[in-house]
Amino acid sequence: MTAVTTPKRTVKIGSRKSQLALVQTYWVRDELQKAYPDIKFEVQTMETQGDKVLDVALSKIGDKGLFTQELEDGMLKRETDFAVHSLKDLPTNLPEGLMLGCVTERVDPADALVVHEKHKDKKLATLPEGAIIGTSSLRRLAQLRHHYPHLEFKDIRGNVNTRLAKLDSGDYDAIILAAAGLQRLDFGDRIHQIIPSDISLHAVGQGALGIECRDGDTEILELLRPVLEHIESRDRCYAERAFLRELEGGCQVPIGVNTTIDGDNILLVGMVASLDGKTLLRDEVSGSRADAEKLGVQLAEKVVAQGADKILAEINEVNRS
Repeated sequence: MTAVTTPKRTVKIGSRKSQLALVQTYWVRDELQKAYPDIKFEVQTMETQGDKVLDVALSKIGDKGLFTQELEDGMLKRETDFAVHSLKDLPTNLPEGLMLGCVTERVDPADALVVHEKHKDKKLATLPEGAIIGTSSLRRLAQLRHHYPHLEFKDIRGNVNTRLAKLDSGDYDAIILAAAGLQRLDFGDRIHQIIPSDISLHAVGQGALGIECRDGDTEILELLRPVLEHIESRDRCYAERAFLRELEGGCQVPIGVNTTIDGDNILLVGMVASLDGKTLLRDEVSGSRADAEKLGVQLAEKVVAQGADKILAEINEVNRS
């Protein structure tokens, strides 16, 4: 008799095409493949709006699903089973029918300073007056303007390789990037300074990967969570995302956070700033990790009481104009 072989089940993973996105997605695929050798995990790449439009500031082209919508459409059409995102790019309000399935172990969420060779003896605080700093993040821009008003800031777009090339060619004196992205791409040696949290609070979810899937897809969730879910990272990121969600802020508003965990306790620090950096509101809350999302809401209420809602309304009006 001829033996009948059953074909491997295939699980399809959605990813952006950028080098960093693929490094992250292949890591997820490989972790799952090791855990489930009888399943085939296949990566399908897509180009998002944020990848296509590189000559316009991010704040001017919207923030709702800028780097996620095409991947989400793929899941809703059942072309893919789940998608891998840098969690900082994933909106806090997801399309109907989708959910945040799990959060991976977070690496360093801090911002990093990368300098041109001529400034290798400098730190952020000692760069000369008028030095040109490249960043596409309004969050970084507002905080750095607040602390270093003598520096000049210029928008920079493109993937990490492109940004480093622009820096090295002399277009900028320094650029600010996520430490996590540099490390994942083996550019850790380009990190000149990790910017401390008292200068720049990081983006919500920065340093963690968010795995998005169809809401209630228990089959996929039972594959993902035992292998990829990191409980401490999840609690920290849920608190941060609740803070951002309550403020109704997208990725292109100056909102920063920092979370630390001590046993069953979580401390969440949050910040909202004006674009010119002249007004910077900062507060904190702490409590049980079991109440992570409630703490995020409480912190949002505290900064709103200080006037954060007015700052964000003004910024959103500028972005729409």
